[in-house]
Amino acid sequence: MKTTPKSAKPSTKVLRERAEAKLKKQTSDTQSPSSDYEAKKMLHELQVHQIELEMQNEELKQARITERLYYRYTELFEFAPIAYFVFDLNGMISQVNLRGASLLGIDRDHLVGKPFSHYVTAQYREIFKRCLGKAFSGSGIQSCEVLGQVSNNTLWLDIEANLGITGTDCLAAMIDISDRKQAEDSQNRANKELAFQNQEKDKRADELVLANADKEQRANELALANIELAFQNQEKDKRADELVLANADKEQRANELALANIELAFQNQEKDKRADELVLANADKEQRANELALANIELAFQNQEKDKRADELVLANAEKEQRVKQLALAAKVFTHARESIMITDAEGLIIEVNKTFSDITGYSREEAIGKTPRILKSERQSPEFYVDMWQAIVSEGYWYGEIWNHRKNNEVYAVMQTISAVCDVNGITTHYVSLASDITPMKQHQEQLERIAHYDVLTNLPNRVLLADRLSQAMLQCSRHGQSLAVVFLDLDGFKTVNDAYGHDIGDELLIALSIRMKEALREGDSLSRIGGDEFVAVLADLTKVEDCEPVLERLLLAASESVTVSGVVLNISASIGVTLYPRDNVDADLLMRHADQAMYMAKESGKNRYHLFDTAQDDAVKVQRESLEAIRYALDHHHFVLYYQPKVNMKIGTVVGVEALIRWQHPERGLLSPIEFLPVIENHTMMIEIGEWVIDTALTQIGQWQAMALDLPVSTSVNIAAVQLMQPGFIQTLTDLLAAHPNVEPRYLELEMLETSALEDVNHVSIIMNDCMSLGVHFALDDFGTGYSSLTYLRRLPASLIKIDQSFVKDMLSNIDDFAIVEGVIALAKSFKRDVIAEGVETVEHGTALLQLGCELAQGYGIARPMPACDIPAWMNNWKPDASWQ
Repeated sequence: MKTTPKSAKPSTKVLRERAEAKLKKQTSDTQSPSSDYEAKKMLHELQVHQIELEMQNEELKQARITERLYYRYTELFEFAPIAYFVFDLNGMISQVNLRGASLLGIDRDHLVGKPFSHYVTAQYREIFKRCLGKAFSGSGIQSCEVLGQVSNNTLWLDIEANLGITGTDCLAAMIDISDRKQAEDSQNRANKELAFQNQEKDKRADELVLANADKEQRANELALANIELAFQNQEKDKRADELVLANADKEQRANELALANIELAFQNQEKDKRADELVLANADKEQRANELALANIELAFQNQEKDKRADELVLANAEKEQRVKQLALAAKVFTHARESIMITDAEGLIIEVNKTFSDITGYSREEAIGKTPRILKSERQSPEFYVDMWQAIVSEGYWYGEIWNHRKNNEVYAVMQTISAVCDVNGITTHYVSLASDITPMKQHQEQLERIAHYDVLTNLPNRVLLADRLSQAMLQCSRHGQSLAVVFLDLDGFKTVNDAYGHDIGDELLIALSIRMKEALREGDSLSRIGGDEFVAVLADLTKVEDCEPVLERLLLAASESVTVSGVVLNISASIGVTLYPRDNVDADLLMRHADQAMYMAKESGKNRYHLFDTAQDDAVKVQRESLEAIRYALDHHHFVLYYQPKVNMKIGTVVGVEALIRWQHPERGLLSPIEFLPVIENHTMMIEIGEWVIDTALTQIGQWQAMALDLPVSTSVNIAAVQLMQPGFIQTLTDLLAAHPNVEPRYLELEMLETSALEDVNHVSIIMNDCMSLGVHFALDDFGTGYSSLTYLRRLPASLIKIDQSFVKDMLSNIDDFAIVEGVIALAKSFKRDVIAEGVETVEHGTALLQLGCELAQGYGIARPMPACDIPAWMNNWKPDASWQ
C-alpha cells in the first residue's frame, strides 16, 4: 500500500468540541426522558466517542491522519493471517491485503479496481452478488461458499462479508476450503465406486453360474475320456495276449535248437566211427604202414593244434562272457545315469541318448537320433562362445563348462556339461560323448538369493543396497558427460493411518499398487527403489537442467495421490517429496540421500502432497531449528524451566488482584532467558502443548502452596495459553485432569489468557471451548487486545471476562495521541460490553494516572513490579503501596 503524506491533526479538545456539537444537533429534536444520571452520562460518553470515531474515519478517508497511525492500521490489515477484501457497492475490489492476493495468486495491482465476480465461476456469481447485496443492505454478517477461478486453477472459497463503518464499502474475509470440498468429492466418488463394485459382484455371480455350467460340461467330457481309457485298457490286454503267444513261439524255437544240437552230436559220432574204420583200413594195408605212421604223427600234431585251439576257444568264450557282462553293466550305467548322455558320430549326428537326456530335454530317443545338438541351442550364448568351445575340444580333447539350452517346449534351462572326443587307435576322432547335469534349480536359487540381496521382497523394486550401487554409477556418468541427476526421497502421507485402520495386508497391497504407479511415472533410464516402510527413493539421471525433473515429480505426486481400491476399500493418501540435485549439491551418495530426506521433511512441514528442493542455507536453518528443539526438549525433561510472577493491582483502591505466570528458561550456560528466546522456536510444535500443560500444572501447584501460607490472592493466577494448545481435541479433558490433580485449589483461582489472534481461524469453535472451560470454574482473559483485526467481533462472540490492553499502546499513550485514542477507545468498548479491563506496560506513575482518568483501574507493568520468583511474592505484597497520586 502507498504511504499517506502527513497533515495537521486537530487536538483532542477540538475533536471533542466538534463531536459534542454534532451530537447536540442530532438529539435536539428527540430527547428521551431523564433517567439515571450515571447511565445517561455513560450513554452520552459512548455516543460522543462513536461520533469521534466516525469523524476520525472520515478524516482517514481524506488522507489527513498522521503517517504513523496510517501505518499501524495498514499493518493490521496487510499482515492479517486470513484473506481480506474490501468491495464497493458495485462489487469492485477497492482494497485487498497480502493474504488475499496470495490466495488468488495475483498481484494486488492487477486486483484493485477489478470486479471480484471475474474470479468467480459463472454458476456462483449470482450467489456472490446476493451475499454482497445482503451485506450492503445492513442485514449483518453474510456468508456464502463459491467456486473461484484464476487462470486454469479453481478453488473453493468461504466468504464472510459485513458492511463497513461508512456504509459505502463491505469488508469480506475469505478462507480456502478446497481441501474440505475435495474430501467431500472423494467421499462421493467412493460411494460411486462402491456401487460399481456391487455391480461387479453381481456380474461375477453370473460368471460363477456360467462357470458351473462349464464345469458340468467338463464332467461329461471326463466321462467320455474314462470310456476312451477303458477302450485303451482293452487294447493293452489284447497286446499282452499277443506277447504270451510270442513267448510260446520263442520256446518252440528253443526246442528246435535243442533237436539241432542232438543231430549235430549224432553226426560227430558217425564221424568218429568212420575214423575208426579208417584206422582198420590202414592196419590192413601194411604197405602203407610208414605212411600211416606218418599220418598218425600228423594226426597227433593236428590233435594238439585242435586242443590248443579248443583252449583258445574256451579263453575267448570266457573273455566274450566278461565283455558281455561289462557291456551289460555299461548299458545299465548309460540307461540309469542321472546325467544326460548324448553320443554323436564324427559328423556331429546324434546316434544314441539315454533316458535322462529325454527327461531333461523333452526329446524322445527316436526324435533325437539323426539330429545334431543344435536342436538344443538357446541363443543365450554368442557365436564366439561356441567357437571357443570347439577350439578347446579340438586342442585338448574335451570342454567343460556352463551352457544355456532350451527344451522341446522352448523352456530355457542351464546345464553343467562335459564334451569329450573319442578317438580310435590311430588318434582319429570317431565319436563325441556329452555328459550334462541340469543346474537350472541351482541357477534359480542363485538368482533368488541375488534378488533377495538386491530387491525388495514386497514390491520387487531395488532395495537400499542396489540403490547405492546405481546411484554411484549414475554419479560417475554425470561427471563424464557433464550432466546432472536428481535424488528424490518420497514418503507416503497417511500410510500409518491405513495400516492402523485396515491392517498390514491392505497396507502391503497399497504399497504394491503405488510402486507400480510410481515406476510408470518415471522416464526410461530412471530408477525407483523401496528402502523400507513407506519410503521410496528415485534416481533421475541425464538431466540437462533443473526443470527437466519437474514433470517427473508432478507425475509422482499424482501417482501417489490418486485413489487406490484394495479389497473393496477405497484408499486416499498422498506423498511428500524431497529432492536434491547433483553436482549442484556436490557431496557423496550418502549425503545426497540425507539431503533429499531433509528436503522431504520440509515438504511435510509445508503441508504435505508437494515436493521441496534441498537448499544449503535452508538446511543450516533446519539444523539450527532442530538443535534448538533438542535443547528445549532437554530443558523440559531436566526441569530447567521456571515460572516468574508479575503482580496485577487495582491502582485506585491499592490492592493486589492477582499475578500473571510468565515462563523463563534457567539456562545452565546463558543464564535466565526470556520467552522470546525459545517460544518462537516451538510455535505450532507439539512441544508447545507439553510446555503449556507444564505451566498450568506448575501454576496450580504454586497456588496451593500460597494458600497453605495463608497468602490471599482473591482474583486469580493467570497463565498464557497458545492457540495450538487451546485447539487440541482433548484440551477440555486435559484441563479437567490437571484441576483434579490439585483438589485443594478451586478452579476459579486459575485464569487463562488467550491471545486475540489465537481465535482468528474459528471464532465459533473457540467460543465453545471457552464455555466448556468456564463450566469447570476457570476464567478467561483476552490478551493483547487491539493488536488483532476483529476486536469488536471478539467482544461480541467470545465470553472473556477480562480484556488486557496491549502494552504497545500503553507505553506510548502519553506521547502519541493516536495510541492514547486507542487506549481510550478500548476502555470505552470494554465498559460498553460490560467487561473488566486491565492495562499492560504501566512503566511510570504518569501512565497509571492517565489510565485512572480514563476509567481503567487495573494494571500491571514495570512501574508497579517486575516479574519475580514465586518466593518473592509474599514479601512484595506485604510491602507494596500505590502511589499517592492514584488515591
